[in-house]
Amino acid sequence: MSPRPEARAGTTPSKRPPGARSAPEARGAQKTLKALDLIKLADRALRDEAPSPPEALQILDAADEVPLLPLLQAAFLPRERHFGRKVMVHVLNNVQSGLCPEDCGYCSQSRDSEARITKYPMKSEAEILAEAEQAARSGASRYCMVASGRGPSLHTTRQLAGLVRKVKERFSIEVCLSVGLLGEEHARILAEAGLDRLNHNLNTSESHYGEICSTHTYQDRVETLRAAKKCGIEPCSGLIMGMGETSEDLVEVAFRLRELEVPSIPLNFLIPIEGNPVVDDGTLTPERCLRALAMLRLVNPRAEIRVAGGREGHLRSLGTLALWPANSLFVEGYLTTRGDAVADTYRMIRDAGFEVEGNPDWDGEVPAREFRLEGTDGEILKA
Repeated sequence: MSPRPEARAGTTPSKRPPGARSAPEARGAQKTLKALDLIKLADRALRDEAPSPPEALQILDAADEVPLLPLLQAAFLPRERHFGRKVMVHVLNNVQSGLCPEDCGYCSQSRDSEARITKYPMKSEAEILAEAEQAARSGASRYCMVASGRGPSLHTTRQLAGLVRKVKERFSIEVCLSVGLLGEEHARILAEAGLDRLNHNLNTSESHYGEICSTHTYQDRVETLRAAKKCGIEPCSGLIMGMGETSEDLVEVAFRLRELEVPSIPLNFLIPIEGNPVVDDGTLTPERCLRALAMLRLVNPRAEIRVAGGREGHLRSLGTLALWPANSLFVEGYLTTRGDAVADTYRMIRDAGFEVEGNPDWDGEVPAREFRLEGTDGEILKA
């Protein structure tokens, strides 16, 4: 289950039209024209109009013609219109780890993964509620419970519904659940418990799906999202970059999410976990990740765009720029991998001129400003 080799080349070089002038003045004129095009794309996004698929491809691939910083500013305009400068913070709780019969090649909890993770059945109710309280006190807007597996039985669904009720009764935090494939009966039980969102990522395009998983289909995932929506639960669905997909695949799934009217879209960047069948296709650079976030924002201007798994390792020093197209992120790591701590993330948000959205249980405390040098343990002077 290896990534398609044609995706390893990364972005496609742009081509100038025949007869294009090469003088500096002509290049400047072309850059001005492209800047105006970005302004038009932003204006269209403000009217809830998406770019065309060829324009979305150009955002991803034509770095010479679509400069990164003007692109991020164009994506920021609809982000600011709908979300201001607030950043929604999410905390994940892996309530059941490993033990999954599915063969999703990117996942360290799948049956085919040889990753050295800790595996355990469902955590106790007391542990899950304690972690919900910690998430609420830390300022998270949403607490996301995730359970590995193909999908829950009706008995387990009722158990999860009870947990949802108790979290919402005790804490001022929204609850999201990600538990695999669900039908309408399961979704209705969770909706009656007050579940705010159900996450089930499409992960990639329909045409590429068979390259990353064979134990269920792309359509199975779409039907889960439709079941949630039909029962009154907001669907949350996104994708993973770096699995051998092409730019066309990324554009295809971005427009499918728009078609499905998904209001919450996480963009994950494949974390290279040793032991997984799908590890790294060599295409992810900080700029490509940022271009994908901008493309998602312009295609889905009203959606909550979340910079999700792998942001720390793939965006690196450009991580702050993700807040221009994205208005949401995770803190304290992911399902089986580490991530930035709350304090470091809140400091990044504040330093960039944004603010944590928070929740009523949060005291609003943000780490004090301080002079910091990474990797020095507080030492400033040279030895």
